[in-house]
Amino acid sequence: MLGIIGIIISLGLLIYLAYRGISVLILAPVLALLAVLFQGGQAHLLANYTEVFMVNFAAYAKTYFPIFLLGAIFGKVMDDSGAAKSIAHAISTKLGKSKAILAVVLSCAILTYGGVSLFVVAFAVFPIAAALFKEADIPKRFIPGAIALGAFTFTMTALPGTPQIQNAIPMPFFGTNAYAAPVLGIIGAIIMFGLGMLWLERRSKKAMAAGEGYGNHPDEVVQAFDLSKLPKLSLALTPIIIVLVGNYLLGKYVFGTMDGSFLKDFGGITLSKVQGIWSLISSLVIATVVSIIIFWKNLEDVTKTVNKGAIGSLLAIANTSSEVGYGNVIKTLSAFAIIQAAILAIPGTPLISLAASTSILAGITGSASGGMSIALGVLGETYLQKAIVLGINPQVLHRIAAIACGGLDSLPHNGAVITLLGICGLTHKQSYADIGMCTVVIPTIAVVVCIIFASMGVV
Repeated sequence: MLGIIGIIISLGLLIYLAYRGISVLILAPVLALLAVLFQGGQAHLLANYTEVFMVNFAAYAKTYFPIFLLGAIFGKVMDDSGAAKSIAHAISTKLGKSKAILAVVLSCAILTYGGVSLFVVAFAVFPIAAALFKEADIPKRFIPGAIALGAFTFTMTALPGTPQIQNAIPMPFFGTNAYAAPVLGIIGAIIMFGLGMLWLERRSKKAMAAGEGYGNHPDEVVQAFDLSKLPKLSLALTPIIIVLVGNYLLGKYVFGTMDGSFLKDFGGITLSKVQGIWSLISSLVIATVVSIIIFWKNLEDVTKTVNKGAIGSLLAIANTSSEVGYGNVIKTLSAFAIIQAAILAIPGTPLISLAASTSILAGITGSASGGMSIALGVLGETYLQKAIVLGINPQVLHRIAAIACGGLDSLPHNGAVITLLGICGLTHKQSYADIGMCTVVIPTIAVVVCIIFASMGVV
């Protein structure tokens, strides 16, 4: 019992202190070892740190660092070249101020689905969103909800083929690729997009009908950009198309048909475990090289842009790796066996248990990728074996886990939520109700619906 209390205290402190701004790099190892102390007997702290925490930290970084690195560089090139703003501006111009919320959501969705990181999207789209909302006199407090709906939900976890890390993590666990369970993914995406838009439109119209407008924001700082210097829309979209199409073609016709027998010399890993990762890495490399070539004149300093992207990826991978290390220390504790048994005893299809464990851990860590990595690292093999016995397609496990991680992850202590509010110059009190509805409540509804469809055999 004392061991379980220790795990609960450790998790509670992780949530609270992360929300207070203390880095996960510090919190994760310290609080993991705190939980170890509660187990009684001989608490081998240094052994747990070097042989459990750091081993799993390194294993996660080894698998996913290339995706974090390439995704960050690609996003920075798209940002610094003005390509991201070009896409957002073209969509907003086409739809007009009467469709300001839809324009912001679609702009974020296209950029995220094309491989641009969530944070880059928020920075790139906010100036355009502010101008649109101000012109239409829509309350500014709805901007974070619109950006979050477009960037943090259906394009991050549901749409098949999305190159975001949340869609890459399940691949080595289940031997799948980025296009796993496409029908389920599209169903989930429609639910998230449709209900999210319905919520934001109704809420904004109600506020405007009550006389609320954009509002006076004297501290607002919106960086202007020169439209004449933005790349043409066709060029701006080219790298995004390369990421999506390249990922599919490489996975299906190159790595999908490759003779993987040579892998016996590399630890005996199977091709199915790495082909999804290899496809994504290759498509991001090609897209990044192409984007640098076609946007060369738009980039003031290519070296600086690439370096900033590379350096920016380090904190993201280190944070997530730390959360994975934390989860694996907790996994080794004897008290966790009780928690694991309770999770696996959740009645119904194992998809329910998978969704619950993934979403809860994402909520605890405040990270979709971190929570899913912990859940699959601890229970992924168990779920896969259960699925095989029950005849459940591993692609379904992939998609349910991906969608589920994008629910409770964006509770108020989530780093992306805090950053988004900072970019927009708004507070939790002003905007979190709409962010929470679009990124927590509605995605949870989507995963429930997808589980129902999956139980009917939909893939």
